[in-house]
Amino acid sequence: MREEHTIFSLSFTENRSTLQKTWGLSDFYSATADWPYPRGLVQPLNRMPPEILEAWPPGVAGGHESGFLATHSLEFWITSEDLPDPANRVALDPDGAIRVRYSRNNTVAHERLTAKLAEILATIEGPGYRAQDHFRAQVMPIGVNSHQCGTARFGEDPAASVLDLDCKAHDLDNLYVVDASFFPSSGAVNPSLTIIANALRVGAHLQERLS
Repeated sequence: MREEHTIFSLSFTENRSTLQKTWGLSDFYSATADWPYPRGLVQPLNRMPPEILEAWPPGVAGGHESGFLATHSLEFWITSEDLPDPANRVALDPDGAIRVRYSRNNTVAHERLTAKLAEILATIEGPGYRAQDHFRAQVMPIGVNSHQCGTARFGEDPAASVLDLDCKAHDLDNLYVVDASFFPSSGAVNPSLTIIANALRVGAHLQERLS
């Protein structure tokens, strides 16, 4: 689980794009003079249709009707890193039920990223753009999650990790795990390329070991 928000911004200009989800903004993943930690990643979402926007409460986004909102909207998904916390875990109850224990963290960085995106959009849109009327941020609950990782984290200490640094189970000689489970924590970017790179690394290790 990571700190995630969906962002809806109302633009003064009609949005005619059809393939919005083709780029990302990672400029705020690096430290800055005013904040020495990563804030996270901004990526566009596909646009919401009028049928979904019709369900919004009256007065949201300036009180515009759903057709106008659908043609003047900019939607974003912003993500911040989930910091390691030993209390956050997936476990099995005695009856076999899956139990997820999770408390939000890294919220300050995430709030700074949200505010920065609002500031950028206000600069782009110019006079008349007000966050209270044109910018809507909604935090995603744990039920809305993707890119699950970290359930079999790797490390040097068997007491604090499931896998060793080559992604082999500490207690089993013939079990390697190379999906997203090995992550010690969740980054704010999609993990597929990291998973692939690690799988190639572990594959090279296995080839060397078996030879």
